[in-house]
Amino acid sequence: MRIIKTKFKDLVLIQSKNHKDSRGYFREVFIKKLLNKNFVFDCMSMSKKNVLRGLHFQIKKPQGKLLTVLDGEIFDVAVDLRANSKTFGKYFSIKMSHKSDFSIYIPPYFAHGFLCLSKKCKIYYKCTNDRIKESEKTLCYYDPHIGIKWPKRLYILSKKDNIEPNFKKLFKKS
Repeated sequence: MRIIKTKFKDLVLIQSKNHKDSRGYFREVFIKKLLNKNFVFDCMSMSKKNVLRGLHFQIKKPQGKLLTVLDGEIFDVAVDLRANSKTFGKYFSIKMSHKSDFSIYIPPYFAHGFLCLSKKCKIYYKCTNDRIKESEKTLCYYDPHIGIKWPKRLYILSKKDNIEPNFKKLFKKS
């Protein structure tokens, strides 16, 4: 198992080996001595093809997230919301699937979202803070300030995720 750094401080891929044989495969996902984070909340989601979830974040008690795809394929996106960061307002994206040999750790103060590219996808999250519904915010997935290059598809969105562009309104850099 090893950490692969990205151009975003603390946003890393955790690569491990899929040990495959005729029965399937085995993969380690998290080793505390490698990624020293205190995860307090785990959750799962299942989405159908073309469902876009996000871009979600919490104002109070922001969550770091370790994300692993259990089934299917996604286009995963993280947006840096750390005002003092060199990558503030920029995004990181990557395709991930259950066949990938990595998980992704998204640090606190990032908005996160993904698009399901396969017939269905199942995602497993480990989070560093509990979910606080009153603290949840959503960044618009098509906000021109962020400029995410989503795969061209018809998206299925929740009412919560179908909002107007709002990055500049929410995050005025001093």
